Amino acid sequence: MTDTATLEANRKRAQDYFKAFASKDRDWLEANVAPTYVRRDSTLPFEVIGPEGVLQLGDLLLGAFSEIELDIQDTVAEGDKVLVRLQFRGVHSGAFGDHAATGKRFDVAVLDLFRMEDGKIAEQWPAIDNIGLQQQIGMLG
Repeated sequence: MTDTATLEANRKRAQDYFKAFASKDRDWLEANVAPTYVRRDSTLPFEVIGPEGVLQLGDLLLGAFSEIELDIQDTVAEGDKVLVRLQFRGVHSGAFGDHAATGKRFDVAVLDLFRMEDGKIAEQWPAIDNIGLQQQIGMLG
C-alpha cells in the first residue's frame, strides 16, 4: 500500500516532468528520471533511455514544434503508477521526420502512464493521437 504523501509526490513528479521536458531542464530530469528509465514508444526512430534519452526526444519534438502547450487535464495516482491526461498543442514550425514545416496549429490528446521507483520516473508508456496530429499538420489527407 502506498501512502498518501508518496502518491502525491509521484503525481507531482509526473506533472512536473512535462514542464521539465518542454524547457529541456537537464537538472530536473537528472534528479527525477532514473538512469535506467525507458520510454515504451514504438513510434520513435530511437530508444529513449534515461535523462539523456528524454533530452534527445526533446530536441526532436521541440525542433519540429513551437508554441508548445502541455495542458494537463487529469492525473490519477495509484501504487507506483501515475496516469496523466493532457492536451498537446503547438505549431508545426520545423521538419518532423521527412515532412517540412507547415506552420499549422495542432491540438491532440495524450495519455502518459508513468511508473515510479525509488522516487524517480522509471518507465513511461505514451499514448498520443498520432493520426490526429498528422492530419492536423497536413501529413495525412
